[in-house]
Amino acid sequence: QVQLVESGGGLVQAGGSLRLSCASSGRTFYAMGWFRQAPGKEREIAAAISWSGADTDYADSVKGRFTISRDNAKNSMYLEMNSLKPEDTAVYYCAASSRTTYVRRAIPDYDYWGQGTQVTVSS
Repeated sequence: QVQLVESGGGLVQAGGSLRLSCASSGRTFYAMGWFRQAPGKEREIAAAISWSGADTDYADSVKGRFTISRDNAKNSMYLEMNSLKPEDTAVYYCAASSRTTYVRRAIPDYDYWGQGTQVTVSS
């Protein structure tokens, strides 16, 4: 059974940090990414990473604060989030592609999704 399971979300004060994890199982995934969706807004890319981990891409709003990484030996991906702001509040989703090894920003490029983990940043 193919699964992507996120963990690490929670409530944090502005300026704080959280580390999200995504554990995958069931098949080999290539490009992966973290997306987020705030209430009343569309789902958007936060960060993406290539199969090798050598290439990464970030939304402008998180550049310099978030770091995406992966450990293929552990079938895991991570998102280190620092200097969190109230506007980072959203459900964060792990996404994975079975089709491409290159870093990708667009939702249609991903064919597997986790259930999401809530991140709430209080002011």
